[in-house]
Amino acid sequence: MLKFNTECAEETSKIGEQLGRLLSKGSIVCLSGDLGAGKTAFTKGIAIGLGVTDYVTSPTYTIINEYEGRLPLYHFDVYRLNDVEEMHELGYEEYFFGDGVVVLEWADIVKEVIPGERLWITILNTKGDNSREIIIEPTGEVYDNMVKGMESNENPGC
Repeated sequence: MLKFNTECAEETSKIGEQLGRLLSKGSIVCLSGDLGAGKTAFTKGIAIGLGVTDYVTSPTYTIINEYEGRLPLYHFDVYRLNDVEEMHELGYEEYFFGDGVVVLEWADIVKEVIPGERLWITILNTKGDNSREIIIEPTGEVYDNMVKGMESNENPGC
């Protein structure tokens, strides 16, 4: 497990960018945290780390946004799903086991379809302002190595 404390949205995004540089084909990044905690800011950073040049927005109403970078980025926001069956209707397997990187906001809603090996990231609003605690929990050797790659990086600052 790895923890970061950030003081602004830009710093949260920079932690995501560090991670994005380390992600590889088939990576699954699960995000959890309260509404407004910074999941989309973190995802924007991941996109930058993957070389995505498009403007990244939360797919709250579309469920999935796709972006092209050094690897495709499949950005899910499952907040509005009624049940996990809707993930099957979306054809989630093609994304989860495809050639890109999956970032899944509100991952706890569909936990039962997420592969056992993944990166679980919890973002907490710690003080009621822009301060965040980012907790990164890897499951699987590939993800353990990613987290080790991030341990050597310092917080970028605001």
